[in-house]
Amino acid sequence: MSDHPFENVYNLSDEQISMLEDAENEMLRNNLGKAEEILNKMLDNNPECIPVLNNLAHLYGRHFSDFERAVSIYDKVLSLEPDNAWARDSRRRYQRYIGRD
Repeated sequence: MSDHPFENVYNLSDEQISMLEDAENEMLRNNLGKAEEILNKMLDNNPECIPVLNNLAHLYGRHFSDFERAVSIYDKVLSLEPDNAWARDSRRRYQRYIGRD
């Protein structure tokens, strides 16, 4: 039985989960630079961590309106995990904003 209310399919450590929660809370507080800092620090330790990449792409797309960067990160997610529906759908949405369908 897990200590978390979700299935930890990516086998994240407690520290990684805590840092992701911190980044998400910073986004909710509109401390976007701090959220970006946390997520980038996490990527320094694990550059192929799908949950971190998805959160970073979401940050760039939704909060920074940097659609090119969001699409690029979602491309990386999909290269690592081609069946990731969240990344595929989000990438499609941001591709429309930059005129790439």
